[in-house]
Amino acid sequence: MLVVMVVAVALSQVAVLATSIYLHRALAHRSLDVHPVLAGLFRTVLWLTTGQSRQAWVAVHRKHHAFTDREGDPHSPRLLGYWRVQLFNVYYYVVACRDRATVERYAPDLRPDRLDRIFFSRGFLGLALGLSALCVVMGPGPGLLAGLLHATLYVFGLAPLINALGHWRGGRNYENTARNSAILAWVTGGESLHNNHHANPRAPKFSVRPSEFDPSWPFIRALAAIRLLAIAGAPVRLAGAGGDRQ
Repeated sequence: MLVVMVVAVALSQVAVLATSIYLHRALAHRSLDVHPVLAGLFRTVLWLTTGQSRQAWVAVHRKHHAFTDREGDPHSPRLLGYWRVQLFNVYYYVVACRDRATVERYAPDLRPDRLDRIFFSRGFLGLALGLSALCVVMGPGPGLLAGLLHATLYVFGLAPLINALGHWRGGRNYENTARNSAILAWVTGGESLHNNHHANPRAPKFSVRPSEFDPSWPFIRALAAIRLLAIAGAPVRLAGAGGDRQ
C-alpha cells in the first residue's frame, strides 16, 4: 500500500510540475521558450497523467486572467462559492473547454497540430494508456489503485486548491483578489503563490520573498542550464501594487 501511495503522489507531482512549467508559464503566459524535444515530453506526460488539451487549458486560464473574480471568470470562488470550485472545478473546466468561442478567442496561437490530431486530442486514450502502463509495471490491482488515487489527488485536491483557496483565503503581497499560501506552494509547483502570479503574470518565478519557495523554479533553472528552455519572462520584483493582467 505504501508503494501505491508513493506512486500516486509522485504522478500527481509530475502532473503538477508539467502543468505549471509547460501549460502555465511557457504556453499561457509565454514566460519560457521550450525546446521542441522538451515540449514533446511535457505533452506526452500530461496526456498520460491528465488527458488535458493544451489549447483548452491555456484558453481557460487566459480567460480567468481576463475576468478575474468577476462575471466571465470560469472558476471564481467569489462568484460560485469556495466548495463548488473545490469539489467541482473539473466540471467548470470542462464546461469552459466545450465553449469553442472561448478556445478560439483566448488560444488562437495554439492551433491543433498533427500530434494533437493523432494523439493528444484523445484525452481518454492517453489516460487509458497511462493506467495500462501502471498495471503492467505494478500489477493490475496496485496499478488501478495508484491511478485512482492519483486522479483523486490531482482532480479533487491539488488542481482545485489553486483556483479555490487561491482566490479565497491567504496572504497578499500585492493588491489583487488572489491569495498566497506559502505552505501549499510546496505541493502545487509554486502555483499557490497566486497573489504574486496575478500581480506579475509573465514572471517565470512565482516566489518573491525569502520565506516563499517555488518548487518549479529549480527545475526551470536546471532545464535552462542544459538549454532545453530559455527564460523569457519579465523579472520578478516586489514593489507597489500589481493588477490582474494577462
